[in-house]
Amino acid sequence: MSAQNQPRLSLGQFADRFRNEMIPIGNRFCYFCASVSLSDEDRKDYLEEPVAALPPVIAARLPEVRILLVPYLEKTAAAARAESAIVSTEKPQEAKSLSAGSVVDKGGAVLAFAINDSEVADYHYRLYSALAALVAGSGGEDVPAEYVKLLESELAEGVHGEVDEPGWRLKNALTERAFKPGARRPKRFREYARQSFIDTLTLYLHGICCDIDVETGPRQLPSNYLRRRLRLLKELYPPPQGYAVFPEDMPAR
Repeated sequence: MSAQNQPRLSLGQFADRFRNEMIPIGNRFCYFCASVSLSDEDRKDYLEEPVAALPPVIAARLPEVRILLVPYLEKTAAAARAESAIVSTEKPQEAKSLSAGSVVDKGGAVLAFAINDSEVADYHYRLYSALAALVAGSGGEDVPAEYVKLLESELAEGVHGEVDEPGWRLKNALTERAFKPGARRPKRFREYARQSFIDTLTLYLHGICCDIDVETGPRQLPSNYLRRRLRLLKELYPPPQGYAVFPEDMPAR
């Protein structure tokens, strides 16, 4: 069944409509491309290589993940949430455009990505960000305690900056209460910890798969603290055999 001539469907409806046409990638992933026919090289870039680069610990913890590559995603009139996305074959107005959407339930996760007019590197970032959010849990309940302790020590030391804009905004919204040793962490801290973990894990996963540069700027976490976070993630989620995290991990030629 072709996706090009279908009526406008919500993300959940679209995923159900094409469930039986999903193509498996390994044990936990499958995909359906509704945008263009994928060449062998495209399939490597968009699907095989990003999935192969996932740390085995993370791959084992993920639910069934269905990846939808679609032309465009559009916000509904009722809400701007990613779960409310409409799959569209026509480019929406910029204010209504979404780059990614997701639906998560007991049956697994549907991750949709608008790939028309999009660079592969941007798609990789969005894919790993969506997977990092699954690892963290919807309320941050699965953020590792070791990572939370690392954040607490950074806050106690007055470390400036964050990995990405979403975590940076939440960090700036913290009050002094979040810094008091021994106090129960308020909701704002828990939200910050979850987003900081997602942002950092996204960078970690993206860096395993691809040769990327860390964005510099006034909000960027200092490199020594960023490296400390990445070392922790490497301990918690070792990369697959043959993949490197740091330059010194690369085999000598």
